[in-house]
Amino acid sequence: MTLLRLRDVTVRFGGLTALDRVSFDVAAGTIHGLVGPNGAGKTTLFNCISRRCRFDGRIELDGAPLGDVDRCRLAAVDLAGPLENLALSPRATVLESVMNAVHARNRSGLLATALRLPVARREDRRARVRAIELAETLGLQDLLPRPVADLPLGMRKRVEIARALAGGPKLLLLDEPAAGLHRDEVAPVLALVGRVRHALDVAVLLLEHHLHVVGDVCDRLVVLDSGRKIAEGKPAQLTVHPDVVRAYLGAHAFGEAAASCTELPRPAAAPKRARARA
Repeated sequence: MTLLRLRDVTVRFGGLTALDRVSFDVAAGTIHGLVGPNGAGKTTLFNCISRRCRFDGRIELDGAPLGDVDRCRLAAVDLAGPLENLALSPRATVLESVMNAVHARNRSGLLATALRLPVARREDRRARVRAIELAETLGLQDLLPRPVADLPLGMRKRVEIARALAGGPKLLLLDEPAAGLHRDEVAPVLALVGRVRHALDVAVLLLEHHLHVVGDVCDRLVVLDSGRKIAEGKPAQLTVHPDVVRAYLGAHAFGEAAASCTELPRPAAAPKRARARA
């Protein structure tokens, strides 16, 4: 069943076309990757789906136009940027940070919470249980009393994902989950995404610069280049797709990805004299 449907999504900034009639579907319960070199339009599409950017075309979630969908049905997390919004205070613990996200969906109101009315106490107990469940799913159960500010980047990203999942979304949108991580930290984070998909029955759309980073965890990939969709299919198929090879080998930031994807031809080595001048 199709959960997210994009049809002819187009974004123009003045004379610049950031997205050009992009269309694809994300099935319920799957992990879908959106990849492409710098300037491909991934962030613009992220902003369209998360309703931060106006667009032409149509985006539907569960068959309804995106503008009509309750915001808790979709959680968008920018994991490429600074994770400074995790806590309401600099020393908030992991448990407090996740509980605060659960409390944001409560209905009791500030007055009931301030007066510690029975309804507020019940919601507080439910928030604690829900926060602990999410922490266990994301491998944070041993860190619940730790201040978020003291955690390494990989664990802070897990806290941010836990907070995003507090509302029980049907679609989790993650922008560059591997950004800033040490090479040894990437695989655990991506394995975690797979665990979340199964444990919470949520579809995931991953935006990532490097194709090889998400190839193993995604069911399908969509490749953007210069705002256009140039390929779509299973990861193993796309590593040898001629348009994908061209897009990546022409991207300066591709770097180690070309060497890591053994199916992709590697760029020819520069002459020794040229390297010495560089």
